[in-house]
Amino acid sequence: MVNEGAMSGSGNLMDFLDEPFPDVGTYEDFHTIDWLREKSRDTDRHRKITSKSKESIWEFIKGLLDAWSGWVVMLLIGLLAGTLAGVIDLAVDWMTDLKEGVCLSAFWYSHEQCCWTSNETTFEDRDKCPRWQKWSELLVNQSEGASAYILNYLMYILWALLFAFLAVSLVRVFAPYACGSGIPEIKTILSGFIIRGYLGKWTLLIKTVTLVLVVSSGLSLGKEGPLVHVACCCGNFFSSLFSKYSKNEGKRREVLSAAAAAGVSVAFGAPIGGVLFSLEEVSYYFPLKTLWRSFFAALVAAFTLRSINPFGNSRLVLFYVEYHTPWYMAELFPFILLGVFGGLWGTLFIRCNIAWCRRRKTTKLGKYPVLEVIVVTAITAIIAYPNPYTRRSTSELISELFNDCGALESSQLCDYINDPNMTRPVDDIPDRPAGFGVYTAMWQLALALIFKIVITIFTFGMKIPSGLFIPSMAVGAMAGRMVGIGVEQLAYHHHDWIIFRNWCRPGADCVTPGLYAMVGAAACLGGVTRMTVSLVVIMFELTGGLEYIVPLMAAAVTSKWVADAFGKEGIYEAHIHLNGYPFLDVKDEFTHRTLATDVMRPRRGEPPLSVLTQDSMTVEDVETLIKETDYNGFPVVVSRDSERLIGFAQRRELILAIKNARQRQEGIVSNSIMYFTEEPPELPANSPQPLKLRRVLNLSPFTVTDHTPMETVVDIFRKLGLRQCLVTRSGRLLGIITKKDVLRHMAQMANQDPESIMFN
Repeated sequence: MVNEGAMSGSGNLMDFLDEPFPDVGTYEDFHTIDWLREKSRDTDRHRKITSKSKESIWEFIKGLLDAWSGWVVMLLIGLLAGTLAGVIDLAVDWMTDLKEGVCLSAFWYSHEQCCWTSNETTFEDRDKCPRWQKWSELLVNQSEGASAYILNYLMYILWALLFAFLAVSLVRVFAPYACGSGIPEIKTILSGFIIRGYLGKWTLLIKTVTLVLVVSSGLSLGKEGPLVHVACCCGNFFSSLFSKYSKNEGKRREVLSAAAAAGVSVAFGAPIGGVLFSLEEVSYYFPLKTLWRSFFAALVAAFTLRSINPFGNSRLVLFYVEYHTPWYMAELFPFILLGVFGGLWGTLFIRCNIAWCRRRKTTKLGKYPVLEVIVVTAITAIIAYPNPYTRRSTSELISELFNDCGALESSQLCDYINDPNMTRPVDDIPDRPAGFGVYTAMWQLALALIFKIVITIFTFGMKIPSGLFIPSMAVGAMAGRMVGIGVEQLAYHHHDWIIFRNWCRPGADCVTPGLYAMVGAAACLGGVTRMTVSLVVIMFELTGGLEYIVPLMAAAVTSKWVADAFGKEGIYEAHIHLNGYPFLDVKDEFTHRTLATDVMRPRRGEPPLSVLTQDSMTVEDVETLIKETDYNGFPVVVSRDSERLIGFAQRRELILAIKNARQRQEGIVSNSIMYFTEEPPELPANSPQPLKLRRVLNLSPFTVTDHTPMETVVDIFRKLGLRQCLVTRSGRLLGIITKKDVLRHMAQMANQDPESIMFN
């Protein structure tokens, strides 16, 4: 039923053409690569290097260099990705604070750095120092009062609008591919699709610059998803320097998988989580060798970021926490409730965001991307400024929500009523009744939560770099902190209830609200992305909370179950389908009882299949066929009468072979006979020179019979990464099934529009 032979015809194409054109073996834009062909070419290349290495010392050294080139590429990716991430973190820190004020001693210092260097700063007033001045102090010499508040408010909005306008303008003019998260496109590219320029140098430069601008503008988005895109751009750049990767699209994708791991490593300071994220979420083909190299790239990237130390805490992560209380079995119930909330939020977000993005694509709204960004930024800044929890950067907000309330904390969330007779160690403060500040913070957090939920739906998908990890975590962290404070107060006031009696005695430190924020953040991120294993590892690497791995696992699994009950697609898969990328998801199941004959083309009423005959067509006939059709290749048959299949010829290689023959071979004219057989056909004496193209022919194309179940065909396309598959009966060609035919059929069976599976 299935012919699994190696692609013997394609391996010698380079020898025949003697590499006259740089485009031999490459693919057109918006086409799918042939994984088997790429694998075959790499095997041929490796065999050639191995045989040559025995000839001389120099060839042996070249063989060693080729073997080590993969590790060199990983080292370079890690160094550049780590450096860029560190620079982005430092620039975001400074520009976020620039919206509120400026450091007089050195304008490039952020608020925190400015006060660090000041000798006049006291611990109680560590956020206030003479060198840091708000805009009202600088412009009108007033720090308090209505006029100062209004001026600071206006400056905050103006800076936000300026940053957002610069970002959307740069993306629109210089690199349209620099918008969005980048992960849906990375997943599609890693599955074998070609999008030229998506990982180019301009995209890398513009995405890095605009990422700083949009995060600093205060929009509800994160930098983590775009950092994966940035790291993959680095991977694409360095792989183009080595012919082993630049001339083989399959090998290039191994590098990009490792680069994605490095991207998550520097985004979260989570090298192991990055490797697992690449394996679980983005990679299509992930051999063991790629696992080791991903680990090395993630390690180098994390080491580079740690050397830069952008957070100033000598750690890789911004959200490092230390909790002094273990969790108890009774707390699993609120943790699971947070998992349910995460799953419901994920479902709500995906449906609303996809509906809004579809509206953007199908209405006039999509024609005004700059105006849309400006309007959303203005609304965000106007609503965000009055609430202290939405005014600050989302990363700072999450950091505060994760924190445990120590004796030295000055946050409103830690405004508890203290017992004046308490004599306890600083790090073991018992549960206390909530003070006025905690109740105020609860109201502000509730308003901030509603605002974040709504505004993120409209922000993700605009024509600017926009990540989703941090906003999703912020939603979960706010909900989790409120639930945590609620459980804490319930345990304090009702410690004699049966659920608290066994583990929460009066005067004990029972409940840690920061842990609930951490679990809520994991639940919401899992609900949106449907990550599980990599999510839990990222969360404990992100916070250092290894002891709390079970609550994180419970919340992640629950959120996935709840979200999957409403739909199997995560946000990235939903955007892949919205954009019509030809992505055949390994996670999708095909259970319908259809056959290859139901899907193959041509169907009844359609013109017959365009084919080449083995020894009866002229060069002009083939050129006319190529000109009149846009197919990727053509089946080669013995004759139109017999339709016996010989092989398959790629369109691009036919064009290059004919062009090469016209230039180099004498006597090749338009009426020269083209033949794919070993021996030339019998020709009259005055016939022009024939053209032999057997080496361009793939003599072992994948074939299935017309009665092969589509379940098997879909599996073959998934696991072998095929572009097309020929349908035969007793060796006679009946039709062809392409990857897009499979995707259309799957959409049709799922009662979706089959024409939506068209890249636009």
